[in-house]
Amino acid sequence: MEHNFAEVPMRTIGPVKLIGPVIEDEVMVPLATYELPLWPSTNRGAKLSRQCGGILTTIIDERMTRSILLEAPNAARCHEVSQAVKLRQPELQLQVARSSRFAKLIDSHTQIVGNLLYLRLEFSTGDAAGHNMVTQAADEIMAWLLAQYSFLRYVSISGNYCTDKKATAVNGILGRGRYVVAELLIPRDICLTTLKTTPEKIVDLNIKKNLLGTLLAGGIRSANAHFANLLLAFYLALGQDAANIVEGSQGMVFAEVRNDALYFSVTLPNIIVGTVGNGKEYPFVQKNLQLLGCNEACAVGDNARRLAAIVAATVLCGEISLLAAQTNPGELMRAHTIFERHAQDAIPESTTTP
Repeated sequence: MEHNFAEVPMRTIGPVKLIGPVIEDEVMVPLATYELPLWPSTNRGAKLSRQCGGILTTIIDERMTRSILLEAPNAARCHEVSQAVKLRQPELQLQVARSSRFAKLIDSHTQIVGNLLYLRLEFSTGDAAGHNMVTQAADEIMAWLLAQYSFLRYVSISGNYCTDKKATAVNGILGRGRYVVAELLIPRDICLTTLKTTPEKIVDLNIKKNLLGTLLAGGIRSANAHFANLLLAFYLALGQDAANIVEGSQGMVFAEVRNDALYFSVTLPNIIVGTVGNGKEYPFVQKNLQLLGCNEACAVGDNARRLAAIVAATVLCGEISLLAAQTNPGELMRAHTIFERHAQDAIPESTTTP
């Protein structure tokens, strides 16, 4: 099959300085986007990361999910199977091993609606994002369950309780992907000189815009200005499944004044990234993974964890810069006008084909 490519302009920003248990490094970050002001804005956040000693990134949890859907004669039979699943985890793990040497069953959750059984299976997937890996594992588990319990009937390999590429509460509560928190403490003088605003203004805007504004809009487990912008630009540059920005952008900003400094954090419970698998075979992706130090010979999962930490730090850089701009009347539109006016001059030398 012939491959056609859509051109998306790409540039690197940074370096972004990261600290913490996952990564201690300064990295140049590639971002592919049509929203050209995103580069200089995020670059301001990157400058801030170096001025303030580094963005602390912490991975809280990691798992990929698939929910299978089965049908029984009645709810009592569904409950019987759901209880058995809890007791027969070692047997389920054997079925998972038939599908992959990297997939490991971590946990499972069930919901029963009438005579329908929704079984949410949670796996570790090494350096892969794991969509196909967990689907294969779920196939093996489903086949085993159907053989063990003759009264069960197949409905779907995915029952939408996963939840894949949809805005839901369950992913934030139970986890899907890597749960990452990025934090930065910004002294007042740096806030004034680099961000052109005060800690108090950032805190006030976060409450009134990100928290209350999103509440009024009916947001689902989300309180941020533009996580999706950074996630999409990062995902396109690194060969990720871009549709995962749907659940990935469901994250929160928390900010407060601490001893005359600004504490600023972003929490992303559903970062779905991988360093191996579909989309990673393209030369520009391999080059970008190498640039980030995420294509190294290391323990299984370490490359993907490093990538997830860099994603979160990059989101913080873009988020703090945008919020700072929005504390000043007219600054956001002025920046867009200035940077987009010369857009055509900027594109040719920096275009890639993700």
